Amino acid sequence: MFRNYLKLAWRHLIKQKMYTFIKIGGFAIGIAACFLIALFISDELSYDQDIPDKERIFRVLNEGEFDGKRIKWVHMSAPYAKVLKDDYPEVEKAGRLLNSELFGAGPNQIRSADKLQNVYEERFAYVDQELLEIWGLKMIAGDPEHALDEPNSLVITRSKADKFFPGENALGKIMIMNNDLTKPRKITGVIEDFPQNFHTSFDFLMTMAGVVFYDGEQTNWLATNYHTYIRIRKGTDIAKFQSKLTAITKKYFIPQMKATGQQVDEAKMMAQLTYVLQPISEIHLASEVYDGLSHGDMRFVWLFGSVAGFILILACINFINLSTAKSANRAVEVGLRKTVGSERSSLIHQFLTESWLISFISISFGLVLAAILLPFFNTLADKSLIFPATAWWLAPMLLISSVIIGVLAGLYPAFYLSGFRPINVLKGQLSKGSKGAGLRSGLVVFQFTTSIILIIGTFVIYRQVNYILNAKVGFDKDQVILIHGTNTLDKNIGVFKDEIKKLPQVVNATVSDYLPIRGTKRNGNGFWQFGRTKETASVPGQFWLTDYDYIQTLGIKLLDGRNFSRDRATDANAVIISQKLAKDLNLKNPVGKHITNWSNSGNDLEIIGVVENFHFESLKDNIQGLCMQLGNSPGIVSVKVNTSDMKGTLRSITRVWNTLSPNQPIRYTFMDQSFAQMYGDVNRMGLIFSSFSVLAIIVACMGLFALSAFMVEQRSKEISIRKVLGASVQSILSLLTRNFLMLVLISAMIASPIGWYLMKKWLQDYQYKIEITWDIFVLAGILAAAVAILTISYQAIRAALVDPAKGLKGE
Repeated sequence: MFRNYLKLAWRHLIKQKMYTFIKIGGFAIGIAACFLIALFISDELSYDQDIPDKERIFRVLNEGEFDGKRIKWVHMSAPYAKVLKDDYPEVEKAGRLLNSELFGAGPNQIRSADKLQNVYEERFAYVDQELLEIWGLKMIAGDPEHALDEPNSLVITRSKADKFFPGENALGKIMIMNNDLTKPRKITGVIEDFPQNFHTSFDFLMTMAGVVFYDGEQTNWLATNYHTYIRIRKGTDIAKFQSKLTAITKKYFIPQMKATGQQVDEAKMMAQLTYVLQPISEIHLASEVYDGLSHGDMRFVWLFGSVAGFILILACINFINLSTAKSANRAVEVGLRKTVGSERSSLIHQFLTESWLISFISISFGLVLAAILLPFFNTLADKSLIFPATAWWLAPMLLISSVIIGVLAGLYPAFYLSGFRPINVLKGQLSKGSKGAGLRSGLVVFQFTTSIILIIGTFVIYRQVNYILNAKVGFDKDQVILIHGTNTLDKNIGVFKDEIKKLPQVVNATVSDYLPIRGTKRNGNGFWQFGRTKETASVPGQFWLTDYDYIQTLGIKLLDGRNFSRDRATDANAVIISQKLAKDLNLKNPVGKHITNWSNSGNDLEIIGVVENFHFESLKDNIQGLCMQLGNSPGIVSVKVNTSDMKGTLRSITRVWNTLSPNQPIRYTFMDQSFAQMYGDVNRMGLIFSSFSVLAIIVACMGLFALSAFMVEQRSKEISIRKVLGASVQSILSLLTRNFLMLVLISAMIASPIGWYLMKKWLQDYQYKIEITWDIFVLAGILAAAVAILTISYQAIRAALVDPAKGLKGE
């Protein structure tokens, strides 16, 4: 019987080619979108799932209240990990990660000791030996339990071992970083490359053994720079253990604050500052945690999952709409089959078989389409997803999904079509296509409501990204060349800067690793008015080392006072601060006032200038206070140029570089591009969102095209009579389109408040954002209406131009 159902279903699909194409095409697009997003979601949820004993591994977070809201951040004090291990028997292992550029992690120039030419590499980090064991990284050479025990030891990944020592055993080899011959690094271990679905990734793991970045750093509770990971013992009550961690604040943190003379409200601090255990498997999607790592975002997972679901629903709606619209064409078949004895159940089975067949063909085509689109999707999402063509589960998934989707999409049409009464059908009392007209209109409204919401979202995201990239950020990022790795020039860096400034295309140049773009140094500090450390709490801000030309090179506006001067020896203890820091310190006329901070151990710093606030972090965050002091931070030289011949300028700069550093290729980037990369995740989300919005609109329009064709078919005689009576092409076109346009208008009215609410929630992440203006909703409605008109107009114009004799010749 099932074979007979299949045969009948196939014959019906072949007979109605256009409607079959639209049903299958819409379904295939929906399936392709769902499958691509499913691969994306599966990849996002797979992070850190393969780590041994992952359920016992946690990262410790600070959680505190600032500016009236609770935030979480990852940086802990240097002695924190040791205290966890010593004071809490629940902790089996504790290890630290330090990935801050401030202390030499991040990018560096490196070479093997027997080579002269440096190679630029980015992924350096300091780690404790125990962290290697906690992460469960596979060691392929060296002692996994003692690889980082000795000072200056280094563990590298297999790919870097092959790169620097091809065909050799890298173990025991010596590497030189940044031409510093006083600290040769001995390779004591080689590990497999970090898995792609690990929440962080490094190629060079430097030991923490024997490392002291400044006097007293390893016992300093007030400086927080380290990520701290722990593996707890089996059977530990997590909630109970976490509640015990607050004692660390009371036992270690508060006493050291008091010892430095700071004012401390002990009860308030105990209530505001707590510690939270974050499971390692949740790190990747925890975008609300401030940790400096590249993150996924659980909200994106839900958003894209919802979009995929809606596209599939739109495709199902097309199926239901077309099935009910063409009901009269199947009415006689149903009437005759019931007359000769067919039961309703057999008719339901027949129609569900048709639905399953369409579903099976659609999913098959959808998977092929997904495989074709996957490279494009990988580019959009910055992923390396692989189509699972050989996966054992693909064929069962195809079959099971086709049954589920086929049944769900075909259930209503099956019961609706099988419910026709034979006597009404055979008497001709069933009005062609009239049944379900209200349902069809409702489903069209749902389709276009969804499409308009997606259009609104696309407009808002595009405007926000455009606003970010073109906003006034307080510094000049255009035509600024960033030359990296200049710390290897050592004493010649001043010569390099001076020679660069002599070039006619160069406006100015500055030496500093502290720049208003991601991936450069940061140094969070606490500031006080000088002499008031005991009376007031510290004010948070950034403390940057710059040179004399920093402000002019980056076009930062000096509002009050003066810049650093080479003619004044006292400027060694002078600072220039931002408006924000002056406000936070409650300084009305800052120039001439004195402040102090953690980094200077309470020494006096005179304010000689105030600059306009500028954004040096994401526009998602409020502007922080900033203090700049003369100092040595030589890793990057920023060159401001004024030229239309950028290639020629770069050649001139390269010639200067090669004379001073012949053993190291020059590496440069552009500040405006680096600034744009800070918002790469937002831009990617916008591109993915808009791409799937287009798919949703295509699916909706396919259904609308088929419905308009059916409508023209049903009203062909009416149109012919109107033409005979003198109706114009324009009036017939209006007659055939106005009902659909009314549905689009209703959709726009429903979609506008929903779209406004959803995008308002999305924009809450940004402290600096666009306003959602009325024109966005008007444009979305006009675009949807224009797409609808274009979709309908082909059928409507064709009907309006047809010879009326053809429509009436059978009467």
